[in-house]
Amino acid sequence: MASTPTHFSLSLSTKQVNRKPNYPSSLQKPKLLHTHSLFSSPKNHFHLNSKRASVSSACSARRSTIRATSSQVMDPFAAKIETGLPAIVDVDLGNRSYPIYIGSGLLHKPEFLQRHVHGKRVLVVTNKTVAPLYLDIVVDALTRGNPNVSVESVILPDGEQYKDMDTLKKIFDKAIKSRLDRRCTFVALGGGVIGDMCGLAAAIFLRGVNFIQIPTTVMAQVDSSVGGKTGINHDLGKNLIGAFYQPQCVLIDTDTLNTLPDRELASGLAEVIKYGLIRDAEFFEWQEKNMQTLVARDPSALAYAIKRSCENKAEVVSLDEKESGLRATLNLGHTFGHAIETGVGYGQWLHGEAVAAGMVMAVDMSYRLGWIDDSIVKRVGDILKLAKLPVAPAETMTVDMFKSVMAVDKKVADGLLRLILLKGPLGNCVFTGDYDRKALDDTLRAFCKS
Repeated sequence: MASTPTHFSLSLSTKQVNRKPNYPSSLQKPKLLHTHSLFSSPKNHFHLNSKRASVSSACSARRSTIRATSSQVMDPFAAKIETGLPAIVDVDLGNRSYPIYIGSGLLHKPEFLQRHVHGKRVLVVTNKTVAPLYLDIVVDALTRGNPNVSVESVILPDGEQYKDMDTLKKIFDKAIKSRLDRRCTFVALGGGVIGDMCGLAAAIFLRGVNFIQIPTTVMAQVDSSVGGKTGINHDLGKNLIGAFYQPQCVLIDTDTLNTLPDRELASGLAEVIKYGLIRDAEFFEWQEKNMQTLVARDPSALAYAIKRSCENKAEVVSLDEKESGLRATLNLGHTFGHAIETGVGYGQWLHGEAVAAGMVMAVDMSYRLGWIDDSIVKRVGDILKLAKLPVAPAETMTVDMFKSVMAVDKKVADGLLRLILLKGPLGNCVFTGDYDRKALDDTLRAFCKS
């Protein structure tokens, strides 16, 4: 397939240029709230497009050293990931940098995990669904030929509804009863809920211990395991309690997707689609051609989609670790989506399902503002349907429910709700509070019965 030059000034790759990667040299590399102030005067505008990304003065970001060419984007099958030989994507954060390993059969390669274990004690945090499938394999990978390491595990209930303080306490209970010290390593084995809770536990246990991410869902592999966002939910809003805390590494064994239910697979594809919409138009075009192949679980297509998504995420995190501006653009559809998750009850909708509906709402609002043309609206709806994802919120959602939850969204600043919206050609977005409040109201009314 012919390719055209990419226009990203923030372009992508796995090769680091001006720094030493921070991994061993042996590798080459709902209660209603008062909300009217959120929809008043506009402030704070952040713009990202495929030709440049300008970061506000509040975001003192460094230039990423990641590079890629459009041929990498448009010809992904030219170099398939070989079994046991991972692709490596670096998250460039100075002395907190770490590798993302992506490949088939990595859980059966102990060297990739063992090199990132600090001390002699490990706590694996997993859930009742994942533990029977992979816990023994991970324990073997941590201890094979390494008898000085002892491994404990804590098995939590499975589901977004358990991403709370009571469940988090179970991790601390196990760690304290096992007398783990500051040189221990926590290992998150599971999807986004496990990764978020294990990461938060690692951030605050003994004021911070090392941890490793082993994501087993598409959602976790392409998004939540990368970048150090950790947290739990509150009854009034999703992920309101948390910390930025980076792992030692992320190990993505693509074989774990073989046991992933279809609904979970589709949920993760919502985040893959997001990267194309906000910053990588060529990746989105590839997805349009290959979505049915992804849904059919073609290993090469999934490996490429995961790698390309991680490259996008790694670059953004490298430039804006704590979401001063640029990183917020990764939340396209999330403000609407989090409201859906909270409004219908945690666990009723999967995160990616809610984000998919939220992206449709964000695209609708972008169109009402005159910032995109109707062809993008259609393409977004079409690709989400191909991915077997919802294109509207739950029928029980009301305008007041949306506004109530959005009032406590983490992107509210000085009483003003800021949103990620599309603007311009495909692959362009803005993070801004500078929009006509009527467009938001019209979108909410268009998707809600009341």
